[in-house]
Amino acid sequence: MTQTTSPSPLLFFDTAFAIQRTCSIRAAVDLEVFTAIKEGHTTTSALADRCNASERGMRMLVDYLVMLGFLTKSDNTYALTQDSEVFLVKTSPAYLGGTLEFLLSPTLFESFCDLTEAVRKGGTMLPDQGTIAEEHPEWVTFAREMVPMMVGPAKWIAEHLVTTGGTIRKALDVAAGHGIFGVEIAKRFPAAEVTAVDWPNVLTVARGNADAASLGDRYNTIAGSAFDVDFGEGYDLVLLTNFLHHFAIPECEDFLRKVRASMAPGSRVITLEFVPNDDRISPASADFALIMLVTTPGGDAYTFKEWDAMFQNAGFGRSELLAVPNSKEHIIITHQSS
Repeated sequence: MTQTTSPSPLLFFDTAFAIQRTCSIRAAVDLEVFTAIKEGHTTTSALADRCNASERGMRMLVDYLVMLGFLTKSDNTYALTQDSEVFLVKTSPAYLGGTLEFLLSPTLFESFCDLTEAVRKGGTMLPDQGTIAEEHPEWVTFAREMVPMMVGPAKWIAEHLVTTGGTIRKALDVAAGHGIFGVEIAKRFPAAEVTAVDWPNVLTVARGNADAASLGDRYNTIAGSAFDVDFGEGYDLVLLTNFLHHFAIPECEDFLRKVRASMAPGSRVITLEFVPNDDRISPASADFALIMLVTTPGGDAYTFKEWDAMFQNAGFGRSELLAVPNSKEHIIITHQSS
């Protein structure tokens, strides 16, 4: 006998109330709840005093955080989970709380309020081309706040290049942002010079991170639009990290032709992206495609087949896809054609 499942409205209500989850983690980070618990403030009254909040409000917030799985509770005492201790305590080197300044910025957060119209239009409702507008201030926020989220993939890419052999002497970091990808390459390849390209207001952040790594004159910058500036030539590595997804396929292919013209024979491109399977749903990338819909005129989450075709149409050779550990992203390694 076949059993049938009764219709349930639970998914609808969970989704409709998902904003509670977003706003609760924002409040907990703002109030430094996780840091306070790490310091030993483990009751609602102690947390209220430490976080300058009402005891009633604190009780309701931390109970909800327990329900979400960010905290545990026993005999009215709260404790951190392993993940919360690593990623949400301000003194942790892996602290991610600061990334909310970008992830929940007005540009991104409010864009989803216009999702209905963005779907109708097929692109962002933001003015001036959305987040691809010239010197958009959002990218300064990104550069300042997203290093903790990106340092793991950056270190992994650099280590992968070390273990797969070859020498890197001249690397181009396109839309460098915080610059951490180029910085990690320079740290692992002592003979390498890195040239970072981005808007001038963003490059101040990248330059600061390069200085903190004591890269000196091995770190150079080119200010301006990556589509317009002269890259120079002779690069044996080009980094395209979280950049091309902002643009439609014809723009990507035109840009890749420009990149190819700047590269030395036998060189490689490393592209870091959210790459869905052909179904465009798994691994979870449909959410990223929606971000591109509400913030850009023509960006998308492209499949590997689409990336491979773009590179081939731009004159490149073979590409390979690798998953980045502990990340939703992949790297595409593309070789310069002979």
